[in-house]
Amino acid sequence: MAFLEATSITKQYGQHLVVDQLDLFLEKKQILAILGRSGCGKTTLLKILAGLVTPDRGTVLIEGKPIQERPLPERGVLYLYQEALLFPHLTVEENLAYGLKVRKQPKPQIAQQTERMLQDLELSTHARQFPSQLSGGQRQRVALGRALLVQPRLLLLDEPFGALDPETRSSMQLFFREIANQYQITAVFVTHDLKEAITMGQQWALMENGRLTHYHQLEDFSKDPKTGLQQEIAFWRKIEHQL
Repeated sequence: MAFLEATSITKQYGQHLVVDQLDLFLEKKQILAILGRSGCGKTTLLKILAGLVTPDRGTVLIEGKPIQERPLPERGVLYLYQEALLFPHLTVEENLAYGLKVRKQPKPQIAQQTERMLQDLELSTHARQFPSQLSGGQRQRVALGRALLVQPRLLLLDEPFGALDPETRSSMQLFFREIANQYQITAVFVTHDLKEAITMGQQWALMENGRLTHYHQLEDFSKDPKTGLQQEIAFWRKIEHQL
């Protein structure tokens, strides 16, 4: 049994079929990278997986239990947007600790876990700063750290690095992979960027017209003409030949 399993998910808004009998499966401690163009239904899919949107048909199971049957606090699903959505009036340290305080964790435990996360995020020297004093990449690190501190069972990432400049985006991709391995994250990561999908995933899928194609190996993903990788390789080979 897969940790996350979605079966025959369908969602329609008016005459527009956004998600069409989609099937999805994900093993625990794995990252599924979903590649898809804007408007293909990626965000709607994530919201359905989070239980924020109810599908017209189909079921979403986490560890074999329908997500809608779990009370919201017990779902253990966190959704990260492109914007960091930090509290502007709280420091980095306070933003990180927020979820633990809401869950009424003991103060010594909050302090210990927050300090460790600051170190893991390489933000110890920024602990007393406010979000407005941070770079875009630093704000996303804080958002990621805040999510990880409450130990989500499933992390859903909606193009979280899309608003960053290329250099910062690249460094955040590598940083996320390191953190994912360290904290053994189970996640669905959606992106329209081919390189990012390859970098972030341990499993891969392509979303087109509301449907999902899964690939068992990166080689299968790479060889499918629909992903665009072979065309991109051919383009750069042509440029290299011209230099």
